[in-house]
Amino acid sequence: MNDTKSKYNTKQRDLIIDYIKTIPHSHFTAADICEHFKSLGINIGVSTVYRHLARLVDEGSVKKFTIDSTSSACFEYGDDCDDEEDICFHCKCVECGKLIHLQCEEIKEISEHLYKVHNFTMIAGRTVFYGLCDECRRNTANS
Repeated sequence: MNDTKSKYNTKQRDLIIDYIKTIPHSHFTAADICEHFKSLGINIGVSTVYRHLARLVDEGSVKKFTIDSTSSACFEYGDDCDDEEDICFHCKCVECGKLIHLQCEEIKEISEHLYKVHNFTMIAGRTVFYGLCDECRRNTANS
């Protein structure tokens, strides 16, 4: 029985890895993964997905972001934020909850300014700018 369970988990792990490799540098939640497989007629439980994601985070192939206490943790496959020189931040839409990966030179300049002028160090990957995504902004403007 142990061999069967191990093989079953390996198959699910492989399915998860194969899927997240198709969406590198994109944010996703465990629920997003479950929904993807559900749409294909494959049933993988949320706890199974979380367990495999936790292992992938421990292995370093997936990055985990916990933005705030009201949002689900999100994950990213790839190496965008692995290097400390590579600073990344996030924008979160207060309307729909969408999380946008933000990586640009201007943000690095703000981070450097805060350090040099205000003696404050921003934590890349945990810094979030709140506002409206383009879709919600357009929906609000059309209301």
